[in-house]
Amino acid sequence: MDMPNSNGRIVSEAKSPILEVRNLAVSFHLLEGVIPAVADVSMVLNPGEVLGVVGESGCGKSVTARAVMRIIPMPPGSIDSGQVVFEGRRLFDLSEEEMERIRGDKISMIFQEPMTSLNPAFTVGDQIAEVFRFHRGLGRREAFERAVEELTRVEIPDPAKRARNYPHQLSGGMRQRAMIAIALACRPQILIADEPTTALDVTIQAQILNLIGQLQADIGMSVILITHNLGVVATMADRLVIMYAGRVVEQGAVDDIFLHHHHPYTHGLLRSVPRLDRPSEDLVEIKGIVPRLDDLPTGCAFSTRCEFVMDQCRQLEPELKKISPGHRSRCWLERTPW
Repeated sequence: MDMPNSNGRIVSEAKSPILEVRNLAVSFHLLEGVIPAVADVSMVLNPGEVLGVVGESGCGKSVTARAVMRIIPMPPGSIDSGQVVFEGRRLFDLSEEEMERIRGDKISMIFQEPMTSLNPAFTVGDQIAEVFRFHRGLGRREAFERAVEELTRVEIPDPAKRARNYPHQLSGGMRQRAMIAIALACRPQILIADEPTTALDVTIQAQILNLIGQLQADIGMSVILITHNLGVVATMADRLVIMYAGRVVEQGAVDDIFLHHHHPYTHGLLRSVPRLDRPSEDLVEIKGIVPRLDDLPTGCAFSTRCEFVMDQCRQLEPELKKISPGHRSRCWLERTPW
């Protein structure tokens, strides 16, 4: 049965996932030791769905996304365990040549900082055209014409002129739109948007998010939206995954997370979001910082910052348990005190 969520989006309750991340573990081998960046992360993405992945910086969101794309630099990185399954294909078992055919065609990614992601030595049009030449086999002229069309699609003014500009000649908002054009050129089935509004002012942020939402609806692709902004996912996402210290601590439908959240970390994130219906003095910060991933506390990783900590939290790490259908939380609490 299809039901609308609080955002008015129709979400099917009976879909086979287009993407599954199963028990993923990623670490980095550095001079100071081994850093376990991601531990036992599992999540699913359904066709046409927007999945929000939320957490503070350093919680493993981007590492998880890069592992899905198989662009973790190895060394120093290593995928220690787990699997990513896309349409029944185990991506970690594919050759690099096979993955190159999937990246940018079936699964695309918008990176955090467009100025460092775009090549300063080539024009924006050439960089978009390269996608068509590699994945569609088009000639140089036809590929460049398609690149101009993509810039038009992402609403860049005077696209024919901008296609001949280099990245440094564009504003931050235009560079981000160019990155979106590259990512969506081949109409991928999955778009991973990693902090797509980083370093942009509020007005441009809204434009970029509206553009992603509009294009997602037009193409019908699935989206993984990585952010630390709960306000963004509240308006765009169907389901949420909350990450902390490289682990999934809560996941569920957007309505469940906002209205019936279970984990104290999720509770802290929500209390720290400014709201128009509540005075600013009611904002409560989460005390402390995310611990070093190579020096996590015994038991629950959030125990040193949690105001509801119990003795067992400092001794044993909780499992990701079922709270309600489709809603799971990694916490020892039986009942929430809020």
